[in-house]
Amino acid sequence: MGVNVVFPEELLIALKVDPETFRKKALVYTLGKLYETGQISGGLGAQILGCDRWEFYRLLSENGFAVIDYPPEDLEQEAETSRQLAERIRPR
Repeated sequence: MGVNVVFPEELLIALKVDPETFRKKALVYTLGKLYETGQISGGLGAQILGCDRWEFYRLLSENGFAVIDYPPEDLEQEAETSRQLAERIRPR
């Protein structure tokens, strides 16, 4: 079972895209938002798009969705670890 959503043809004309390109873009945006909010897994998103997980993540990234979502404190810890490692390997 699937769900059909109808968009007016004027939208396709305004965007200058063919129906299939628009359909895929709308699907990527829908799945991207569902993935980003934790409602679906990357595996399910990839399955629906008919690609592997890495292609799904690439498509999400290209369309502005966060593929990896670290909390701010984890990002700072990762940055600090990277700085420490860089110091160790820097030629003296």
